[in-house]
Amino acid sequence: MTETQNSKSLVFQAGADLCGITPVDRFADAPPGFRPTDIFPDCKSVIVFARRLPVHSLFIDNCVPYTHVNDVITHEVDLLTIDIARRLEDSGMRVVIIPSDDPYLYWEPDRQYGRAILSLRHAGYLAGLGVLGDNTLLINDTYGNMIQLGAVLVDRSLDGDPLAEYDACPADCSLCIDACPVGALDGFTVNQQLCRPKSNFVTPKGYPLKTCSVCRSICPQYNGLIRHRTPK
Repeated sequence: MTETQNSKSLVFQAGADLCGITPVDRFADAPPGFRPTDIFPDCKSVIVFARRLPVHSLFIDNCVPYTHVNDVITHEVDLLTIDIARRLEDSGMRVVIIPSDDPYLYWEPDRQYGRAILSLRHAGYLAGLGVLGDNTLLINDTYGNMIQLGAVLVDRSLDGDPLAEYDACPADCSLCIDACPVGALDGFTVNQQLCRPKSNFVTPKGYPLKTCSVCRSICPQYNGLIRHRTPK
């Protein structure tokens, strides 16, 4: 078994549903300061993985189950990341973990704009796990946009996976752009200043709730490409 094969095997043994690898040179177009080598100068490859989310909380009016799914799966992927890092370190690698969501350092308060230390959506694309949709979410052919991503940076030159070549967004589809209740999508990016107040609400008791998931749920490929679709 090659080192690449062994690394992927360890990731799947830890419980990942998806795994892909990208060499660092694919990040050449990433903004300076947000490349893997800006975090870990000795990084040679990025191993990207994901866990799928339960689907049906998307389609109910009460936002609590969907919020809970997101909170738990993010924590689950962070724990998975730690487990994967330990397994890879035991195999002899040096490994740096990337948080699945928060925290991050870059923040523009005037625009309510934050940027993670590494874009996991783009890392997932570069590792062959999917394509970026007009809703800015990574869309996998089997699990659609119902995935939570994680990644580790390693000091080994592993074989990169081919980029996904399927089309997730038909040329004539603008459902997510048209349906966004605050007009935050333009097909290329998301206006965080518009999105955040709608998608993240804090109750009087102090509970943060995810009150909008339209860009996710309205996508025809929300649960994988249509040929892989399971019923609601």
